[in-house]
Amino acid sequence: MIATRTFFDGHNDLLLRLWVSHADNPVQPFFTGREQGHLDFPRMQRGGFAGGLFAVFVPPVDWLAGERKQDLASVKAQHDALAIAEAQIAILQQLADTSEGRARLCRTAAEIEQCLQQDVLALVMHIEGAGMLDPELTLLDRFYQLGLRSIGPFWNLPNRFGVGVNGGFPGSPDTGDGMTAAGKALIRACNQKRLLIDLSHMNEKTFWQTAELSDAPLVATHSNAHALCAQPRNLTDAQLAAIAASDGFVGVNFGNAFLRADGQRNGDTELEEIVKHLCWMIDKLGEDRVGFGSDFDGISVPDALGDVTGMPKLFKTLETAGFDAPLLEKLAWRNWLRVLKRTWGQ
Repeated sequence: MIATRTFFDGHNDLLLRLWVSHADNPVQPFFTGREQGHLDFPRMQRGGFAGGLFAVFVPPVDWLAGERKQDLASVKAQHDALAIAEAQIAILQQLADTSEGRARLCRTAAEIEQCLQQDVLALVMHIEGAGMLDPELTLLDRFYQLGLRSIGPFWNLPNRFGVGVNGGFPGSPDTGDGMTAAGKALIRACNQKRLLIDLSHMNEKTFWQTAELSDAPLVATHSNAHALCAQPRNLTDAQLAAIAASDGFVGVNFGNAFLRADGQRNGDTELEEIVKHLCWMIDKLGEDRVGFGSDFDGISVPDALGDVTGMPKLFKTLETAGFDAPLLEKLAWRNWLRVLKRTWGQ
């Protein structure tokens, strides 16, 4: 039996945070607790975080230099995208291997469901921004063997596969060119492997190219409604209609800047703003195609949420707004399992 208030999450940046701040020993702060950020094992247990897509993300050089308080030139000289990705993949595997049965790297929806039933943390490997991959996609094969099951080809910056969404608020998602020939080949390869393709950082052109090329459900793991918050990264109603037509899915992002009508990163954001985006998505997609994609450890979230331990407050807010128990269960985990089964075929 799956516990009440258990939820599966579509996106977090925990691996990046562990790599930046705890690369020598990521296991200890994860399992005993971190002083910063939104996620660690004790807080996940208190908040009902039962599993999710864990992003492998290569950060921009200037961001990394700032985080590590190092000289930009020296960080740039040592910046190796593939080595960074491999280090984060190794951390994910290490968390599973040293968990004493508390966490598991999952490759199928059936494994995730088993973890939910057994109160084991379900770890799914996701790549956010595929710039570390080679054009021949041999690394994609290797990462798939290591457990990769979800990939977002783009982040904000261009790579060899095309151009992601970028630009300031308010703005349209039509922010640049689309996919290269290598990008189209990547989409086809993901379909062949039945990898989930994440739309959340695609611009207008890459989104529609993916919709045309892909035979899988269209999934945005951590995106909100552009009609409510005009961030370029949020989804227009036309995009939501395409996702619905594909029987796809959207995980609602908890980031202040993607929730608020004014686009500010202000933490003084009511939890009702998350409710508004969920209601909009349900109206456009139906109640079977919406869930959570928190972006924990990757963005500022409402102060009222704080971190993952604030999830019971969000569930209470949803109950107050009229969400009944069957709908809450769908949003919490059932809808994620449905779309993963459709995408992965197992």
